[in-house]
Amino acid sequence: MTAPPANAAAQALAERVVAHMLEHDEFSRWLGLEVTFLAPNTATVRMTVRPEMVNGFGVCHGGVAFSLADSALAFASNTHGRLTVSIENSIRYPAAIQPGDVLTASAVELSASRRLAYFDVTVRKGDGEVVALFKGTVYRTSRDLFEHETKHE
Repeated sequence: MTAPPANAAAQALAERVVAHMLEHDEFSRWLGLEVTFLAPNTATVRMTVRPEMVNGFGVCHGGVAFSLADSALAFASNTHGRLTVSIENSIRYPAAIQPGDVLTASAVELSASRRLAYFDVTVRKGDGEVVALFKGTVYRTSRDLFEHETKHE
C-alpha cells in the first residue's frame, strides 16, 4: 500500500489518514475496495465487480466505476491531513465493464492551490484497458482531520 517516501513524515500522515477513512467508510467496504498504493496526493484502489453491481443490460452500472474513482480521489486528496471534499466531478466511460472484472482506479493530483486541487483518476480493467476517465475538483478546508487529538494532548 505504501510508496517509497520522499518525505517519511508526509507518507506516515497519508497512511494514517487513509487508515482512519477506511475504518469509517462502510461504502468502500461494500464495494470490496482495497488500497494498493498510497503516497501524498496519490492513491490507487482496486475492487472486483460483483453480479449485484450490474445494470439492466448486464454490464456494470456506471455508478460503480464512478464510486471507485471517487473513493480513490477522496483518499488521494485527503493525504495531507486537512478535511477535503469534492465540489465537482465528471466521468467518461470509453469501454464497458463486466461482472468479474477487477478494476483499479489511480488518482493523481494535477495541480493545487491553498484551497482547491484538481485530480485525474483513471480506471482500468485487469488487462490494462481504460474503462473510465474521471476528473475531480476538491475543496481543502482549514479543518485538521486529527484536530481533536492535538487539542487534548
